[in-house]
Amino acid sequence: MSRARIEPASVSRDKNWRPSGPKAPALFQFINWLVRPFEYLEECVGRYGDMFTLRLVGLPPLIFIANPRGIQEIFNADAQSFEVGKTNDLARPILGDRSLILMDGSRHKRERKLLMPPFHGEKVKSYAESICQITETVTSRWQINQSFIARNVMQEITLKVIMQTVFGFNEGEKCEQFRSLLADWLDLLASPLRSSFIFLKFLQIDWGAWSPWGNFIRTRQKIYDLLQAEIEDRRTHPEKRGDDILSLMLEVTDEDGQPMSDEQLKDELMTLLVAGHETTATSLAWAFYWLEKYPDLKEKLTQEIESLGKNPNPIEISRLPYLTAVCQETLRLYPIVPIAFARISNQDLEIMGRKFPAGTTFVPCIYSTHHREDLYPNSQQFQPERFLQRQYSPYEFLPFGGGVRLCLGYALAMLEMKLVLASILSKYNLELASHQPIKPMRRGGTLAPSNGVPLVVRGFR
Repeated sequence: MSRARIEPASVSRDKNWRPSGPKAPALFQFINWLVRPFEYLEECVGRYGDMFTLRLVGLPPLIFIANPRGIQEIFNADAQSFEVGKTNDLARPILGDRSLILMDGSRHKRERKLLMPPFHGEKVKSYAESICQITETVTSRWQINQSFIARNVMQEITLKVIMQTVFGFNEGEKCEQFRSLLADWLDLLASPLRSSFIFLKFLQIDWGAWSPWGNFIRTRQKIYDLLQAEIEDRRTHPEKRGDDILSLMLEVTDEDGQPMSDEQLKDELMTLLVAGHETTATSLAWAFYWLEKYPDLKEKLTQEIESLGKNPNPIEISRLPYLTAVCQETLRLYPIVPIAFARISNQDLEIMGRKFPAGTTFVPCIYSTHHREDLYPNSQQFQPERFLQRQYSPYEFLPFGGGVRLCLGYALAMLEMKLVLASILSKYNLELASHQPIKPMRRGGTLAPSNGVPLVVRGFR
């Protein structure tokens, strides 16, 4: 889709200036945002430019920015310039009151520092063998002409990976309980209609286990009960602790020497479990869709993987340039979340030459930035080669957000995508079960393939 490119906004000294946007009622804008977010963003950029205002029911005016310069100014601003936690309030029913995502200031900095080591550097590389083993175990059940939903299988794999990271186990009765409950719970958000009670608080009424909200909170409580049991077991039996994230969190104390409370632990664990597997599973489903849709690209990728010979080192696989480009293009074309975390300014700010008063809410727009024709020609096309031809800045390619709110698990997610794709493509011949185009559909706060990407196993390599 071709669209006019927009130059940065001209300088204004009017502190009350606000970029234009749709004039439709807030409810109408909200419905568009809920049901067809990508299309709505395209319409807004095409009509109003790369800085525009949306008004959604129950929220203050939101200043969407799809300009790398503006995004850079926001990401590089001092952390004290913005409040972010309160803008994620919609995630509270999913992640709990004490999630890192809902924190700001020194508390956010301290908790993030605590959780960062297991997701970076050599520690991430240590997960490589486990990712490959889990993938092989899950896919070893496949048979010729068997059909399956890619997203479901990818969710099983990524959940086992995050379970290994968080708890130190990826199989057994406890793992299966977590996997089954989390999958069932997240499926309660698997359509725009089902997602609506997350966005509209007046729908959050418990009419019993049969009602959508009643079912949601009861399933959530079952997950929290499992988390509580695991925490109590580790507290009671210190010898069961290892180098997993839960064991690390149980050892940590605050400035006063107090350990994290059970409530804190459960909310942080829920955040890691949900955010640490749901998004990666969806990204992998999209990657298989594009590769099966374009067999020549799949063949190019398969040849690159096979060039490493038999039983290659997983870290060598993760460094393959075309494999990396395929993963990047997958994340560019249909980012799992269309926006980065919104930021509420704590002071008067100037963004792209415009003055904004304290209290303004800025929304860096991932999808619209990823579809700028000046950055990504033929932006609606799946073209991994673009990432071999150009190095994009963190303000032009931002599938994991940025600044002090850069996704904690981005390195693990990229490693996981590469190794799961390579492991499966090197052993199985797959085909799309249907060649009908697949569109993104809202799944809670994320966008996923509408049918999960049905595939068929056609042979073994």
